[in-house]
Amino acid sequence: MSCHAEPPIRVGTAPPRFALVGSPNAGKTTLFNSLTGLRAKTGNYPGVTVARYEGRHILDDDSHVTIEDLPGTYSLDPMSPDEQVVATVLEAGTSGDEPLDGLIVLLDATNLRRSLGLLAQVQQLPHPITVVLTFTDELARRGGSVDVLALSRATGVRFIPVIAGDKRGVASLSESMGDVASWPKPMLPPPTDPSGVADWATSVLDSASFRAPGSDKRTSRIDGVLLHPVWGTVIFFVTMMAFFQVIFSVAAPMQDGIETLFAWLGGVARANIPVAWLSSLVADALLAGVGGVLVFLPQIALLFLLISLLEGSGYLSRAAFLMDRVMGWAGLEGRAFVALLSSMACAIPGIMATRTLPSAKDRIATMMGAPLMTCSARLPVYVLLIGMLVPGDLRFGPLGAQGAIMFGLYLLGAISAMLSAWFFKKIIGRSGVGLPFYMEMPSYRLPRGRTIAVSVWDACKAFLKKVTSIIMLTTIILWGLLNFPLRSDADLQRAGIDSRDEVAVKAFVIDNSIAAGIGRAVSPVFEPLGFDWRINVGVLSSLAAREVFVSTLGQVAAAEDPDDPVAALTNMTHTDGAHVGEKVFTPSTVAALLVFFVYALQCMSTLGVMRRETGTWKWPVIAFVYMGGLAWLMAWLAKLVVGGMA
Repeated sequence: MSCHAEPPIRVGTAPPRFALVGSPNAGKTTLFNSLTGLRAKTGNYPGVTVARYEGRHILDDDSHVTIEDLPGTYSLDPMSPDEQVVATVLEAGTSGDEPLDGLIVLLDATNLRRSLGLLAQVQQLPHPITVVLTFTDELARRGGSVDVLALSRATGVRFIPVIAGDKRGVASLSESMGDVASWPKPMLPPPTDPSGVADWATSVLDSASFRAPGSDKRTSRIDGVLLHPVWGTVIFFVTMMAFFQVIFSVAAPMQDGIETLFAWLGGVARANIPVAWLSSLVADALLAGVGGVLVFLPQIALLFLLISLLEGSGYLSRAAFLMDRVMGWAGLEGRAFVALLSSMACAIPGIMATRTLPSAKDRIATMMGAPLMTCSARLPVYVLLIGMLVPGDLRFGPLGAQGAIMFGLYLLGAISAMLSAWFFKKIIGRSGVGLPFYMEMPSYRLPRGRTIAVSVWDACKAFLKKVTSIIMLTTIILWGLLNFPLRSDADLQRAGIDSRDEVAVKAFVIDNSIAAGIGRAVSPVFEPLGFDWRINVGVLSSLAAREVFVSTLGQVAAAEDPDDPVAALTNMTHTDGAHVGEKVFTPSTVAALLVFFVYALQCMSTLGVMRRETGTWKWPVIAFVYMGGLAWLMAWLAKLVVGGMA
């Protein structure tokens, strides 16, 4: 680490900027959420795809400061891209083209000896520093103690204890940010050589009468079960099974209510908009199409609620530990599991999470598997198709069949992701000596309500933003493709269609639309899977966003039967080809569709992020091609298997 003579000088009237620095699981996210609430925004650092979180904190005098949550790091000697970002930002003293006015270093009181090494490095920098000491309640509960004032005297910087749920520590920190000039500075920085830092840390702890915490007996007892090679794995799978049962059973009533609302709004639009094309645009595209995707908002909220509960309780760290053995079989490590787990929300943060992997070869292998993890964008498609395939009251003993199938799809995606990573690791080759995998095992604790609320809100907000932007735009374009070219009365007469029969007219227009032509043009590719042209159009449109598949079918169903679009989908028949008159959504076709969506890489944003992470189009193109081919093959096999069972 190099040391600057003077910190960067602030120019202009921009609000003061502070950076949160600390190791993973030191409580940075909880503190960041407490300080910024919902006034946070996310982005990327210039030139890299490392996530950047910053927000505003309002001071007592109604002015505000900007707070940036830097990626977690154990030291300023970087081993991975995200740790490199922390080192670069702190050494430059600027972030977002604005100078840093102060650093807020978070130290875990239960791991204070190790945490002081990071503080020693940060104190080599010229910035004002305040230390937030977290988990002091946990320290006391486990029989440890420390003199906070003595810590401040020994290190030369102020220590502020902050306990989750106690506003007094946050208020003290907020007050101190209003007067950075008063932050104390050490007369001399700590030593820089490792042995000197160790001696310095021992001296500081002795001065502060630090008594290390005893082992957490409660956590140890629970870990004895949850980390057991056999029982821990069984509990993990049971937990995941219950996870998906809740998503179906709890969300169903809310989903029905939203469906009823949008059906009513569609009827109002048809009855009150006199212009035929505008009525169709509002009712069939916006309300039936976009509304058909918004119906799945409860499932999205529940998904992230459950993930946040598992993470906040400390269980996900245990899951990563359990899966480290499995990742080792694939030639990877536990960090790769963390990246794959992140992909359950979206492949993009999952791919970005590969930055924590020190090996470039490991990063590429994990990226090749990450899009196969079942992301939240697949959830609306799965819920729609499973609902068509399996009755809601069908059960396998105590388990609902719908939740069991959903769990099976997630499990299939996870297994396929690890097999893919293993395959590419074999092709790319091993990267030499493996580096140790460090992950904090936090004590079990009740998740923070505010942290969970922010996580769920962020997920729902991102989903709504996607629905009202790319999905809405794609849906409107699809509406045009499904309704043009316009048909005259003469065209209808030649086809034997009564122009007064609106449903028959719409069905005729859609069946002879530009979209129908596109869907039929690619039929030779998808016909072996049992897809008709309408499914083909949905599959092609889902390249913009997987959820558009649902809105495409919603538009078609609403046009064919505006009073009961669900029944229209269920009873939809082939309009041409060898299977004319037969039902489209047979069990074998639905199974093929489900498996197709497990494997197909239908997300241009994911390809773009993969391009930025790897610095070349080579790997995104390989991923798109191999996943597309795998999707077709596995869907064809699924159709054969289910068709043979029928």
